[in-house]
Amino acid sequence: MAQKMRPPVEKNDDLVVTIESLTNEGQGVARVEGFAVFVVGALAGEEVKAHVIKVQPTYAIAKTVEILKPSPDRVRPACPVFSQCGGCTLWHLSYPAQLRQKQQFVLDALTRLGGFSSVHMQPIIGMEDPTRYRNKGSFPFGMMGNATVFGFFAERSHRLVPFSDCPIQDERIVDAARRVAAWANACGVPIYDETTGEGQLRHVVARTTAEGELMVTVVTKGQLKKKDDLLSFMEDCDSVWHNENPKQTNVVFGEKFTLLAGKPVLTETIGEKHFSVSPQSFLQVNRVQTQALYETAREFLAAKPSETVVDAYCGVGTISLFIAEDCAHVVGIEQVAPAIEDAKANAKTNGVKNAEFICGNVEDVLPRLFSRESGVDAIVLDPPRKGCEEAALEAIAKSAASRVVYVSCNPATLARDCKYLAQHGFTLSAVRPVDMFPQTCHVETVVLMSRVEG
Repeated sequence: MAQKMRPPVEKNDDLVVTIESLTNEGQGVARVEGFAVFVVGALAGEEVKAHVIKVQPTYAIAKTVEILKPSPDRVRPACPVFSQCGGCTLWHLSYPAQLRQKQQFVLDALTRLGGFSSVHMQPIIGMEDPTRYRNKGSFPFGMMGNATVFGFFAERSHRLVPFSDCPIQDERIVDAARRVAAWANACGVPIYDETTGEGQLRHVVARTTAEGELMVTVVTKGQLKKKDDLLSFMEDCDSVWHNENPKQTNVVFGEKFTLLAGKPVLTETIGEKHFSVSPQSFLQVNRVQTQALYETAREFLAAKPSETVVDAYCGVGTISLFIAEDCAHVVGIEQVAPAIEDAKANAKTNGVKNAEFICGNVEDVLPRLFSRESGVDAIVLDPPRKGCEEAALEAIAKSAASRVVYVSCNPATLARDCKYLAQHGFTLSAVRPVDMFPQTCHVETVVLMSRVEG
């Protein structure tokens, strides 16, 4: 039996390495005698001094100690807690370079994982201003000395990194968190401790709309005390909710929601479409890029007035409503029942009469739908990060659909699913990334798969 090779590096080694590329998590990739070393805080092309913190049989992880030769794309992060907070990964990379890198992430996934030799990549859609784009924020609370603070957890931990501002959040969202913290400090509200399960104040979730409205949800372990005091701190908010979450879990919301003041529902506008927003509603957090994403999907789909289109994983019906005016009939499928109810309400709000919505798992509904609707002409897929179940892809392959528009937040599962479709009668016709989350490694992608003729 061949003897296993011992890694050429050990924990606590100090190395001088040249960074070859970036992983899709933002780590620099270096090699020592062919052995992969992932370096946190380094950029492609840099020479750095790195300290090894973990060694596995096939790779090691190190952190940057000193940058010996910086990349020309390196910039000073606009966020003061960038190196501590686990939220963003690319503040130290210039925005044009971020866009190039994200386009490369998508290309690498489609070629290496998907096996596509030819990729017709359209330029990534970036933002004019890649700051203050998030219209929703969720912040846990903690204690610093005797003061209540809020922030994000450090990467891969539940250690709170407090901050006074977050440059990717709408300023009104951060201000709402400040005011809840001020209320807790003024009224002596005990902060929830995940370890012990003791305390009350857990999270604040705030969201804004294009119309300038603000919804704030305060999450506590039990019943809300000092309610009137809280409302005095939040008196200019358009909607204030309380959520009770008694479970010892890191899930933010519990089951019980109570409206404390203002409107139960706000209205968000994307393009010319209007969507109801409640505390539990799922909408993309970047409304500017959401419109760009959906318009790209609509362009790739190129639906005709006579066609029937299936919108799988439709959520609250956003894409369905964007494409409904182009075709004869849209059928949305979503497994979350409240989202289906929201989709129906959103269709009514926007005067869309040619859309229907079915509650169920996509992989279960699609085969039944295709047997019922033999005239399905095209399919839109917008699955979660894990991608599509193979049963759903199998149903699509057996359908009469001439094209599939796939909207993805994960290049790896996108490549896997496109590979399956390419092996079952489709070809990769068009690809366009959209930068929905500047300063992070996340990238959305729209792909058109076309049925091979004959």
